[in-house]
Amino acid sequence: MPAYVLLSRDAHARSVTLTSLDADATPGDVRVVAADGLTDVVAQVEAADHPRWVWDDTRRWYPPLLDAGVRVERCHDLRLCHTILRHAASAAASRLQQAPPGPFDASAPDEPLPHEPDLLDALRELDEDASPPPSLDAPAPADGDGPDLLAELRDQLDAVTGATQPGRLRLLLAAESGGALVAAEMQHDGLPWDPVRHDELLTDLLGPRPVGGGRPRRLEELVTTIRELLADPHLNPDSQPHLLAALRRQGFSLSSTSKWEVRELDHPVVAPLLEYKKLSRLLSANGWAWLDSWVRDGRFRPAYVVGGVVTGRWATDGGGALQLPASLRAAARADDGWRLVVADAAQLEPRVLAAMSGDRAMADAARGSDLYQRIADAGTVPTRTDAKYALLGAIYGATTGSAGMLMPRLARAYPQAVALVEAAARAGERGETVSTWLGRTSPPASAAFLDRLGAAGAEGADPDDVRDARRRARDRGRFTRNFVVQGTAAEWALCWLASLRRRLREIGDGRARLVFFLHDEVVVHSPAQDADAVATAVREAAEEAGRLLFGAAPVEFALDLAVVRSYADA
Repeated sequence: MPAYVLLSRDAHARSVTLTSLDADATPGDVRVVAADGLTDVVAQVEAADHPRWVWDDTRRWYPPLLDAGVRVERCHDLRLCHTILRHAASAAASRLQQAPPGPFDASAPDEPLPHEPDLLDALRELDEDASPPPSLDAPAPADGDGPDLLAELRDQLDAVTGATQPGRLRLLLAAESGGALVAAEMQHDGLPWDPVRHDELLTDLLGPRPVGGGRPRRLEELVTTIRELLADPHLNPDSQPHLLAALRRQGFSLSSTSKWEVRELDHPVVAPLLEYKKLSRLLSANGWAWLDSWVRDGRFRPAYVVGGVVTGRWATDGGGALQLPASLRAAARADDGWRLVVADAAQLEPRVLAAMSGDRAMADAARGSDLYQRIADAGTVPTRTDAKYALLGAIYGATTGSAGMLMPRLARAYPQAVALVEAAARAGERGETVSTWLGRTSPPASAAFLDRLGAAGAEGADPDDVRDARRRARDRGRFTRNFVVQGTAAEWALCWLASLRRRLREIGDGRARLVFFLHDEVVVHSPAQDADAVATAVREAAEEAGRLLFGAAPVEFALDLAVVRSYADA
């Protein structure tokens, strides 16, 4: 029975070679099949042997199999695994890292990484003079013109074997590849979506869909009000320069028209302008054009990008699944006779921090569904809100305001947890890399950053250069502080998905499907009679994810879970 089966196409994509490999990647049977006969062969081999399928890119191989009704249990995605191993500090001595850039290191120079607020902003700013990082979503070349896939697999396996923590790195690669299978399956199955209900919700908020373009009625009413209040009959509120000029004529000195600056103004235009911004965003991101483009056959099918954010979190390549507004979630409705099982991990990142750091006091606070309330009840800080601000401030690097003032209390109560993120921050400030629990490593500091840091420490350095270098160092420290926690939380979520996917196959007739994922939240579409069993599986999968990462660490990963007809009711 093969441990792996490697798939590769010929240069003209007319045939596919299936190479059976043992655990050391030594070739055994080789079989060549016509490309149009591949699905039948994969189905036969999967049923007989359940191997780990090895291919260059899950997005390339798996969708056609799903369309043919073929699902596989496991895979090894060479593209995703290469990206992790190429930068993993624990595999720094490997041949894979020492090799010059190759086809799996292809970059897209003009394409930025998907945006992740509060984390990547700092990295972009501090490395603004650096060349763009390799794209995490660059397509692999065709097999006939590309890398030797067997050699690449061997290099990857060797890198893991020689790593300082091979078990953790092996789990990370399996979880990342498993995530690629889940992402493809969720796009194939889709989240049940009622287009009629979506239209009703938009109409209630915006007015009827305009015929022939233009703004909906509610937006036009708000534009009229904004123009009157700012005494500008031709103002276009969608134009930042025009809006900024109109506000400045009212005596306000603003650097932008962001909602954060607008809401601080003392002027009657604030309320209608903020409402306009909110509704305009809804129209552009999830309005009728979105409905036409992304909902087909009663299903919303977003294109997930596994590992699309530098921490390992997912992004989307269209559809905006990771920013689905609460105002439209009532359109996500289970089919008749089915239910949505919705679960999100309560306060995931603080719980992950407790487990990573081994902080017993914080682990105790993590027992139960509300970690923040337990911190307040212990007398560490006065209120639950204070606990939330203080703990998230520790993770995200808040040094001012209420979070900054509460940090000394937090450090006294949870010294190991605070020490872990502080150590990550100091490493980032020095230009060093940091790694998640399983071994995903942060991007290195740019040469420009290191040069600035060195120049600022030299005798006679210009005070302005010193201040600039310190600011950039603090920003990078914020990034690395959050990287270790957010990245590890993403690893926990991947393990949660993989465990749940496996368990769903064993419930009823196996029709329950994972259909939506949002960082720490999952939605399963289940036959009504299986919903309770699915809910149990969701909880058991969360427990297993904690054990896989942290062993017997006494940290409870609590879930908020609901079985509903509509996503809005969760």
